[in-house]
Amino acid sequence: MKVNAQSVNFTADGKLLNFVKARINKLELFYDSVISTDVYLKVENTSSKKNKIVEIKLQVPKDKFIVKKQCKSFEEAVDTACNSLERSLVKRKEKLRLYA
Repeated sequence: MKVNAQSVNFTADGKLLNFVKARINKLELFYDSVISTDVYLKVENTSSKKNKIVEIKLQVPKDKFIVKKQCKSFEEAVDTACNSLERSLVKRKEKLRLYA
């Protein structure tokens, strides 16, 4: 699976990018045919502590999933976004089994 990570308004360090890629690669356990993933890491200029935004676009055959989460840290945002993607992928897999 191809993972494309981009950081907006800041420079992401290697540890964060490795964490993102490792967490995204775990999604293949739930759905085999993931084509590509685009991850956007953004820092919002606000006074609130929840200024880290993660947007994940996951492409599978004939469909695309987009999840956007905002948290205190990028790790937490990536984790919650991946959890919701896991649920979506399992749901899609179940639908495909029903119609196959």
